[in-house]
Amino acid sequence: MATFDLTNLRAVVFDTDGVVTDTARVHAAAWKHVFDAFLRGRSAPFDLPSDYLAYVDGRPRLDGVRTFLASRGISLPEGGPDDEPGAPTVHGLGLAKDALFRQEIDRRGAAPFTSTVALLHELRRRGCRTGVVSASRHCRAIVASAGLLHLFDVLVDGNDMAELGLPGKPDPSLFLEAARRLELPASAIAIVEDALPGVEAGRRGGFGLVVAVDRSDTQAAAMLAAGADVVVADLADADVTGRVPVGRR
Repeated sequence: MATFDLTNLRAVVFDTDGVVTDTARVHAAAWKHVFDAFLRGRSAPFDLPSDYLAYVDGRPRLDGVRTFLASRGISLPEGGPDDEPGAPTVHGLGLAKDALFRQEIDRRGAAPFTSTVALLHELRRRGCRTGVVSASRHCRAIVASAGLLHLFDVLVDGNDMAELGLPGKPDPSLFLEAARRLELPASAIAIVEDALPGVEAGRRGGFGLVVAVDRSDTQAAAMLAAGADVVVADLADADVTGRVPVGRR
């Protein structure tokens, strides 16, 4: 059980994919489609969930391409943002994945996790501020598609990372930017993450509580080793105690 004690915490910042919205599986499927097409004749297919969790989940898109290919001993030219989607470059593979992901979200929308929505309402009812972050440039569109923008005080995404020159997870800069916008110290904020790089970022950033969500039931030990204070299978296994005093919000 994860407990958000609002006598000590004043805000909770959530990762998006796999924590707020059920979109991690869409990302994973798009990556598999792109990588399998590229790897044909070169290496074994992209494995779900192990390759996704180890090399791609939680990282900026281009970092995911580089990290996964390095695990197979493959290097590609960087290319650029004008590359043809699917071209044998880092940007080309990233663009192909992005196109597939956007196509799926445009077709089906983004479904929120009901337990996360319930937790957001309870936190805010008790005076706790909330934020949402993602390395994806589509974070705002995803959260809006799920009908949840009104439940967050701040949103920091891949567009902000590019504009501000922020490094990706496991560097804590994404979360620390959310803390800056909330005008709160990291020690007064809880982080909720489902990816190992994000868990590590939460710990490295000095946040007051790092809650890891392990929906696959395969990463609990690794998440604790990376710095999670507690691991849950779903945010239904979370409790909120106390209330943020009005003068501390």
